[in-house]
Amino acid sequence: MDVKVIEEKLNDIFKNIDEISYINSKKVIEAFWQEKVSEQHFNSTTGYGYGDLGRDTLEKVYADIFKSEDALVRNQFISGTHALSTALFALLRPNDTLLYITGKPYDTLDSVIGINDNASSLKSFNINYEQIDLIDDDFDYSSIKKRLNMGGIKVVAIQRSRGYTLRKSIDILKLEKVIREIRKISKEVIIMVDNCYCEFVDTLEPIEVGADLCVGSLIKNLGGGIASNGAYIVGKKKLIHLCSERLNVAGEAKEVGPSLGATKSFFQGLYFAPSVVASSLKTAVLAAYLLESKGYDVSPKWNEKRTDIVQLIKFNDQQKLINFVQGIQTGSAIDAHALAMPSDMPGYDDKIIMASGSFTQGSSIELSCDAPLKKPYVAYLQGGLTYDYGKIGVLKAIENLDK
Repeated sequence: MDVKVIEEKLNDIFKNIDEISYINSKKVIEAFWQEKVSEQHFNSTTGYGYGDLGRDTLEKVYADIFKSEDALVRNQFISGTHALSTALFALLRPNDTLLYITGKPYDTLDSVIGINDNASSLKSFNINYEQIDLIDDDFDYSSIKKRLNMGGIKVVAIQRSRGYTLRKSIDILKLEKVIREIRKISKEVIIMVDNCYCEFVDTLEPIEVGADLCVGSLIKNLGGGIASNGAYIVGKKKLIHLCSERLNVAGEAKEVGPSLGATKSFFQGLYFAPSVVASSLKTAVLAAYLLESKGYDVSPKWNEKRTDIVQLIKFNDQQKLINFVQGIQTGSAIDAHALAMPSDMPGYDDKIIMASGSFTQGSSIELSCDAPLKKPYVAYLQGGLTYDYGKIGVLKAIENLDK
């Protein structure tokens, strides 16, 4: 396997990824300039976090980048799921209805919504849930229009990334089209987008194509592998206010929440994010090419346009799947000596095997690979802080496939 020859074939795709990275880097640096980011913004606050200049400036930077009215970027968020849960509980009230139009969302939201029986779920507050599945990796426009015309929908939610499913992720043009169709029927319904894994993969973000609220994790794309936890919500000011009151406390909203020393890593992670996302995409393209050439079914194909950093590989064989994931672990920086094994994980029904030799626990922007142990035995590969490290890890995993 001559990787240099393969990389020459991938050169045009890599160039396009670099061009997108440049555009997004320009967005980031111009936001830093606009908000006059300086060393004083790295100072830490404790306790209530009153008057945290760095925290407030960071949120202005996020609002600038996403072209949103306001932003909530906090280390008090444990994960992207936590931020999504916060937003849903902030927006919905008893007897309201939440409609997901990308089918069932991530497994970790089952207990939040009430798909699993849980006394703290939306369902336990008499909040209704409905979903409309995708058709051939696109929105079911007819069913969406029909349901919206019946009335009673408070929030329309869209999960862009595929999660643990075989469907494709939702690109920005499809997102723009469905938002436009929704707005023909209702100007009041709140459109919320789960943007996890998708930030900086393209040159536009959901708020720019009409979404009201956009949510994501900082241990994925926008943390740049430097943020050690946290998440963001961007969108309309009145909705961000509701989210901040849900996260913190009614009446205090965004005014509280100590940074506890996290602000510098949040700024620095964001600064590196366009480049890190580009490295993750190149790693995914290389993996897709190599595995496709070995006869495995992959999605996206190596030469397909990408919407997120996730690379699906279908093995149709449990042992091959385990071998590949274990190979990614051996090619990681941290705990490379450990053997990844299937185990139960909070929020998931099936056993999960996960390789994540990362500096931050669960960081998906660092090279990682995870899979539920169920047919057709599909692995979800993502991340790579640098392309070189990503390449090394992927080659290790492919070498481990046939052991």
